[in-house]
Amino acid sequence: MGIKNVYDVAARAMSAQIVRMNTIASNLANANNVTSSEETAYKPLRPVFKTVYADQLKQSGLSTVDAIKIETLDREPIKTYLPNHPAADEEGYIYKAAVDMDEEMVEMLETQRQYTNNIEVLNTIRNLTMRTLNIGK
Repeated sequence: MGIKNVYDVAARAMSAQIVRMNTIASNLANANNVTSSEETAYKPLRPVFKTVYADQLKQSGLSTVDAIKIETLDREPIKTYLPNHPAADEEGYIYKAAVDMDEEMVEMLETQRQYTNNIEVLNTIRNLTMRTLNIGK
């Protein structure tokens, strides 16, 4: 595996983490949205990743991931009785997104750490390349 391949793997992994972080941000931004029906309540999202192997990339010894789609999680919205709320239905219920804030925060921390690890890989390979170039000086 050449140096360019290391950069490719790290870049693809970082791209996957950006997709993941964007879905987390969407979930957090919509966590407190309220609607008057179960059907229109926000449903949390999760990216689906697929491993891409060396033979598919036509590069020896390389495998990475691609985000292939964003899935809607099948969670029931939180039904709350608030008859005076402007968004309440005829029976006085509102529906909130079933976003688990703790789960989203854990996902965000994990995503941030994985992104940081890929930055460290890029920094390490850059430093090793610079040291290699300075050997002959």
